[in-house]
Amino acid sequence: MIKGRYRINIANEIMIDSKHFEKYVKEVFSFLELEFNLILDKIIVNGNALYEVTYVDKSKIISISYENIEDYFQVIIFKLKKGQLPDYDDKANTIHLSVLRNELLTQIDKKEFQNNNLYFKNKKAESGIEKMLLKAAKDLRICLKYYKD
Repeated sequence: MIKGRYRINIANEIMIDSKHFEKYVKEVFSFLELEFNLILDKIIVNGNALYEVTYVDKSKIISISYENIEDYFQVIIFKLKKGQLPDYDDKANTIHLSVLRNELLTQIDKKEFQNNNLYFKNKKAESGIEKMLLKAAKDLRICLKYYKD
């Protein structure tokens, strides 16, 4: 493990440093800007407890957040309603990546998965947290190709 990127919390679990989280998210989710024309909107750091990076376009906000202490990670697509963020509980307009992936899975062929894996082949994941982020990036990239606003 590279010194300075990670810390151990009181439960003896590895916690990622906020700067490393930000850098790694920007690296593996760079396709959001390059392919889907989203703009890096906000980077939120709440001590060492919560990190969030958001990307935005005119119709949606994509939130990539990690609760470090709880080891809770999620990627959410918020469909904007007249430029406003929907309620978190609004299932039609607050779409969790895991739900979207399950809905679209049958539409994605094997070749598309192979091409997606090739796109990410040079991205390295050294820790469990990085592996989680990389998997989410892969899932999000392939899902956005089929996602309709």
